[in-house]
Amino acid sequence: MAAVSADHALKGVLIAFVSFAAYAFSDASVKLLEGTLSPYQASFLGAIFGAAALPFLMKSGDRWTDIFATTNRPLWLLRFAAQAGGTIGSVTAFTHLSMAEAFALIFLLPSFVTIMSVLFLKEKVGFRRWGAVIIGFVGVMIVLRPGFRELSIGHLGAVFGGLSGAISIVIFRAMGPSEKNISLYGAGVLGTLVVCGALAIPGFQVPTAMQWVWLAGYGGFAAIAAILLMYAAAYAPATLIGPTQYSQMLWAVLFGYLVFGDHIDLPMMIGILLIVGSGLMTLVRERVRGTPLPPPIGTDAQAAAVIAPEEASEQK
Repeated sequence: MAAVSADHALKGVLIAFVSFAAYAFSDASVKLLEGTLSPYQASFLGAIFGAAALPFLMKSGDRWTDIFATTNRPLWLLRFAAQAGGTIGSVTAFTHLSMAEAFALIFLLPSFVTIMSVLFLKEKVGFRRWGAVIIGFVGVMIVLRPGFRELSIGHLGAVFGGLSGAISIVIFRAMGPSEKNISLYGAGVLGTLVVCGALAIPGFQVPTAMQWVWLAGYGGFAAIAAILLMYAAAYAPATLIGPTQYSQMLWAVLFGYLVFGDHIDLPMMIGILLIVGSGLMTLVRERVRGTPLPPPIGTDAQAAAVIAPEEASEQK
């Protein structure tokens, strides 16, 4: 990996923090819809606004047809479907759960990546990474407390959102640096537009003016976040950018208290800390091993395409 100056690295990290703040604003915007639109319709209309990032993510020599071009069509289609399902799951999670609880469960993504990397990429995982996975799932049990509190479709949506993001990461690692960012990002956009658009047709309703504002915030902030993250990746390696994604939890708590009136009790706080801690343990361990790190987490996981292939090429 090429040396990165301290000033450039600091600039990249600061831009990444702003990017994840934008993702948090995106998530808060979809939560402000309060379930007045179906998750399918919210995902579809949000993706339309999110597609605004596409021109900015294109690099020199890229063409619009490269959105459909791929070195591995089956994996491209899996990315297409996984992004659609993950977006629906995340929107459902933020609709039914507090932002902090939704993020805590979505942050299981690194644990899912570890498990799937063993199963599908045949990676060797040591006891430290398995320990992080166990800590993460203990945290989930503390947050969910099955048998002591009612579980909702929001919990299922959050877990599925994290699982979907993990599938995308494993796809990035399997496809390698030969796949263009615009193709990976485009697969996610197209998947959300096509799948969610089709599912939204039966119950489609014309949004009110206020709903359009929240939808624009949902898709628009996600697009801004993806663009900023691309610039962050140009200044600093993913090993430095990866941990900044957990700043979303601070935004989640802040939005929860100031906007949504959420309350986090002590057991949930302990569970959240365990889940976040397990994710950071995975990031640190993968930095030591030199493997591509888990990319950003949020309702719009498409920005994963900005970092993963570039980092993978540096690791070759």
